[in-house]
Amino acid sequence: MKSIRSRWFSILLLGLVCLPSLAAPAEAPVILVLGDSLSAGYGIPAEQGWVSLLQRRLAERGFPHQVVNASISGDATSGGLSRLPAALERHRPALVVLELGANDGLRGQPPMAMASNLGRMIELSRQAGAQVLLAEMRIPPNYGLLYAQKFQATFGELAKRYDIPLIPFLLEGVAGNPALIQDDGLHPRAEAQSRILDNVWPTLEPLLAR
Repeated sequence: MKSIRSRWFSILLLGLVCLPSLAAPAEAPVILVLGDSLSAGYGIPAEQGWVSLLQRRLAERGFPHQVVNASISGDATSGGLSRLPAALERHRPALVVLELGANDGLRGQPPMAMASNLGRMIELSRQAGAQVLLAEMRIPPNYGLLYAQKFQATFGELAKRYDIPLIPFLLEGVAGNPALIQDDGLHPRAEAQSRILDNVWPTLEPLLAR
């Protein structure tokens, strides 16, 4: 009789020990933003950048996601490609937002090389189990109309090839507006960040429930 009671006590104790792990909440899904100065918040306080505003909007609208900003000012697609594997392993994101390419264009890099780097980043992200969202970038026409057209078209072609959502021009309504651009003529002011987030949100929000 004592042996039976002891056995049942052991089973009950084991169940109590295992219970917390069964009831533990799942970790918040991660949104990894891999970008350049436009997402790093160059020239403004980091908490005023559109990526930080995204985290606030998610919380306000009841989404559990945690945003990780892996953006570095001055980065090009080659730099993003070299950094991505470690970021994927460390953060295990559910969604990767790729905001890179502007510096490739400003440096006159061939669109084909940029496309190759972005394509590889899309593939690596998918292999890691993440959805991918690509942001379209543009460059001023003074770089040559043909080059500017090929540069812009690259993003749409990648989105179609990989069947991923494309954020229309990230700086729509911001670029070319002196009131929203810093004195360097390139980087958005703090006042522009909510507009940038509004450009991102319609494409991003449908992915959050998946």
